[in-house]
Formats: sequence, structure tokens, C-alpha cells
Amino acid sequence: MTLMENISEVTEFILVGLTDAPELQIPLFIIFTVIYFITLVGNMGMIVLILSDSRLHTPMYFFLSNLSLVDCVYASAVTPKVMMGFLTGDKVIAYNACAAQMFFFAAFATVESFLLASMAFDRHAAVCKPLHYTTTMTSTVCALLVSGSYICGLLQSSIHVAFTFHLSFCHSNVVNHFFCDIPPLLSLSCSDTYTNEIVLFALAAFNVFCTLVVILNSYLFIFIAILRMRSAEGREKAFSTCASHLAAVSIFYGTIIFMYLQPNSSHSMDTDKMASVFYTMVIPMLNPLVYSLRNKDVKSAFKKVAEKVKSSLGLTY
Repeated sequence: MTLMENISEVTEFILVGLTDAPELQIPLFIIFTVIYFITLVGNMGMIVLILSDSRLHTPMYFFLSNLSLVDCVYASAVTPKVMMGFLTGDKVIAYNACAAQMFFFAAFATVESFLLASMAFDRHAAVCKPLHYTTTMTSTVCALLVSGSYICGLLQSSIHVAFTFHLSFCHSNVVNHFFCDIPPLLSLSCSDTYTNEIVLFALAAFNVFCTLVVILNSYLFIFIAILRMRSAEGREKAFSTCASHLAAVSIFYGTIIFMYLQPNSSHSMDTDKMASVFYTMVIPMLNPLVYSLRNKDVKSAFKKVAEKVKSSLGLTY
């Protein structure tokens, strides 16, 4: 007997998707294709830049490269299936494929939350204690923070999948969502989901509380340090960077809190689907812009790579 073995007769699920309106299928397919393309190009491009330029081999960019990898994986767990549904109308997903989709999405979304906290801690060390930065953010500390993020994500995702797919699905196999997320599957089950709801709430609350405490505490001290800066230009630059980071964090955590820190009976699936679009598709696309492409070091690395490509193609004059 395997972990994913269903105790009911359901062998597949039908994803309702975002809309059934025929006139919207192709436009939405085009929009999500563009979003997914930008997500892959932006995040994979960031990874290549960071690996290829020795000036970017620092703790901050180590976290950014992992964030880009995580964004690629959890966007890829959801978006291609949604695009296929728009293009072909095939909204059926096999039972095991549904479990796999939930596992990869939940795991890497959780990893992202811990990486965001690690990045905030790194910025706190760089801005507030610059003289001790190299001794604080050692390669060992960075490796522990990143590996701990992945371990937490994979462990919590395994718990969610195990609890969810040991439920009985005997009434219907129609999932009122565009991917196999936990709340819509709980509402679909004919089993008692009280324990599942408690586990979901407890783990989500743990993630949000632990990571937000680190993020908010780090940025509080960062803002205090910024206000003490004598250079107006330095303050403006630092405020701009922090504001961008906090905007991305707010979108990510706002949708996570809305989705997972409320009772299952309070969920409106139509509203949930709109919120889910942000953290499954929009945030992975925006992260390279918010965290990286506004950075002078990244722009410089990009120009350097572009010049090498031009030179290799004989385009220089």
C-alpha cells in the first residue's frame, strides 16, 4: 500500500479552471503564456547571470539565485496545466498527478517564504552591521539558511499531501479551482476534514509568524539605520529598495494569509482563485524585476554578458 493510495474510487479530478467562457479561453491562454515565458526567462536569466559573474558570488545573490529557482519550479507546477486547459479544454488531472502538483507547489511556496526571511536577515546584517557582515553571513550560515528552507518546505508539503490524499472523495471529483490546492480538495471530500483544517492552519500560521517576525524585525532596524544616514541620496536609494522588497512580500503574504489562515467553511472559491493567480503566476514573474533587475550590479553583469554574446556573434564594430 503506497502513501498516495486513495481509499475511494476516484482516480482523477476535473479542474473547473478560472472561467468557462469560450471567448476568454484564447486571450487567457495568450496572457498566461506571456506571464510564464517572462517568469522562466527572468528567473533562469538571473540564475545564469549570478553563476557567470564572480562579482555576484555574495550571500545576497546566493539567496536570489535560489529564489529564482524556487519561482521557476512552483510556477511550473501550476501554469502549464492551466495553459493546456485554456488551449485544449482538457481539465482532467490524474489522481497521482494532482497529488504531485500539490506537493511541488506547497513545498516550493513554503521554501519561498523562508527564503524571503533569509534575504531580509541578510539585508539587516549588511545595512545595520556592515563591519561584521562577512563574519555574520558566512558560507556556512548561508548554506544552513537555504537548506533549512528546503527541508521545511519538503517536510510540510509531505504532511499536507499525506493528510489530504488519505481523505475519501466519494461525492464528486470536480475541483472548483484551476489547480490542486488544499482548500478546494478539503471542501470536496466527504470525510471529516477537521484535523486537516487544524494542520493546515497550524503550519500556515507557523510559517507566516516565524518568517514575518524576521522580515518585519529586520526591516524595522533597516529603516532606523536608513534614517540615521547623512546622505539624502543614500536614504532615497535604500528606501526605494526596501519599499520594492516589502511590496513583493506584502503581495505574497497577503494572499497566503487570505488563502490559508481562515476556516475552510469561510472560503469563497471564486475569490480564492483570483487571489491564487497572484502567488502562483504573478509573483514569480515580478520577483526578478523587484529584487534583481533594478540592481546596478545585475545590470552591469547583464551588459557584460550581452557584450560577450555580441562579440562571439561578430556583432561588435
